[in-house]
Amino acid sequence: MKLNNPRMIARPIEKNSSMPRATISDLSTFVAIAQHGSFSAAARALGVTPSALSHTMRALEERLKVRLFNRTTRSVALTEAGQQLLLRVAPAIHEMEVAVDEVSSAQHSPSGTVRVSCSETGGRLLVREILPAFLKQYPDIQIEFVVDTRLVDIVAGGFDAGIRVFDDVPRDMVAIQFGPEMRMVAVASPAYVEERGMPKVPDDLLKHRCIRFRFESGALYLWEFENRGKRASLDVKGPMTLGNLNLMVDAALGGIGISWVPLSMVEQLISAGDLVHLLPGWGLTFPGLCLYYPANRHTPKALHLFANAIRDWVRDKQVT
Repeated sequence: MKLNNPRMIARPIEKNSSMPRATISDLSTFVAIAQHGSFSAAARALGVTPSALSHTMRALEERLKVRLFNRTTRSVALTEAGQQLLLRVAPAIHEMEVAVDEVSSAQHSPSGTVRVSCSETGGRLLVREILPAFLKQYPDIQIEFVVDTRLVDIVAGGFDAGIRVFDDVPRDMVAIQFGPEMRMVAVASPAYVEERGMPKVPDDLLKHRCIRFRFESGALYLWEFENRGKRASLDVKGPMTLGNLNLMVDAALGGIGISWVPLSMVEQLISAGDLVHLLPGWGLTFPGLCLYYPANRHTPKALHLFANAIRDWVRDKQVT
């Protein structure tokens, strides 16, 4: 269908049409509120007041004759209708933003925002190793890391890319591995080991105080061990449940219990004697972290440059 059809351009809009109307501005505001999870956070990002966003959403809901958000004094959550609308609208809004950024980049230096869904651990390596030089080279590009322990659908969520271990990357995505293999280990403080003893096999952990990890999805992380073909999966118990790996390390350092964390996070602490590596013959190794993004969609210029910077860093590291 050609947009320059004169009949289409000449036809007047019927003022009494019963079809509900939603402007691009309305839908962009809706997506921002949904992605930030609150009116106040979205208002700060958009540079407007929360009351202005609330008024816009109420007017949109009245026109559509459907509730998009369930609101309380402390939280905002999408209704089923709101979730359906977000799944359809967020990718379209994102594509329009990309188109505008690319037109601007064609006339000036590369620009645009790259929104990345990642765990805290996944983002830290890129922040330390890649982003300082990248953002200096491309000052008009912005990188936004949204930290989340859930396995987010990056397309539906309006993200350009995600960072996860390779095994968690959907098979229809381009994946660029940049992190070393990740080995999970059990650690505790010397004081804890002196008081509670040293476990000899994974099942001994069921008698210990363990620090559990809970994903934002609500699922508890099972501790999985492997040693010479033997595997064990444990639903450990303990006095504390956390959703942040850095806090897991702090809990172990404080003698609260045994934590199950990536070796890379605690290697220096083990060498310094601040933590004890328990069950050293047992562990589980995962493929390293990856930046991933859709293979079947146009790659925005800013994301293309960011991905290439990661590839170059990995190549240079392998050469040296």
